[in-house]
Amino acid sequence: MNSTFANRALTASERALATWMLENGAEEARSYLAQLDEVEVTPWRCPCGCASINFQVKGHPLAPPGVHVLGDFLCGPVGQPAGAFIYESGGLLSGLEVYSLASDAPLVLPDAPLRPMA
Repeated sequence: MNSTFANRALTASERALATWMLENGAEEARSYLAQLDEVEVTPWRCPCGCASINFQVKGHPLAPPGVHVLGDFLCGPVGQPAGAFIYESGGLLSGLEVYSLASDAPLVLPDAPLRPMA
């Protein structure tokens, strides 16, 4: 199988960001920390070109459609903020999304720590 179409392990920076977001997100977010040991990044890429990534937990099918946000934060320069959130669906970590607020959506994932939503 071509590795372009296979899941891959989280990079150290992706793991650090996801861990920080779960540790600083909604009260229930911490309960998803254990899943990070089994999370892989799918080959999906957002059509807009942003750095958003989808997850698949090893041994489980892809999470069902839907987004339940576990932590939503601000990133980027204060004058041109963007947003980043980590989410689950059906009890499985599903992905990490970056989105535009005052400028284009980030092309690379931000580094933690992020800023809280006001």
